[in-house]
Amino acid sequence: MFGIFEAALNLLHRRPVGTGKIVLKPLIATLTLATCSLQVCAQSAEVEEKRPVKRLVQPIVPELATNLNLSGTVKIEVTIAPDGTVKSTRIVGGHPVLAAAAESAAQKSTFQSGPKETVEVIEFRFSGK
Repeated sequence: MFGIFEAALNLLHRRPVGTGKIVLKPLIATLTLATCSLQVCAQSAEVEEKRPVKRLVQPIVPELATNLNLSGTVKIEVTIAPDGTVKSTRIVGGHPVLAAAAESAAQKSTFQSGPKETVEVIEFRFSGK
């Protein structure tokens, strides 16, 4: 098994097989990255319940969006403080003309209080009527 590992390292470093030299720095770096990746995966696997919405403000459709008959979904990432207020927002996706209105509505929305700060994504759907 060690031979396979040595051959893989040799391929990475483009050295001929059989030189007998094993470089430990790339191995340590690879193992460190693998360990960190496993920790990140374990942390992201933790499931948190979504914070219940107290008041979801509906966005005001921009006049340009109405004139262009724009429709679609805008996703806004919100950071919610423990007291349920929206601390910060970030546009994750959606049409730029609709995104500003959705972000403004998200900033005015409120959530149930919780034990700590949480981050969630809110989706706003616009219909081009």
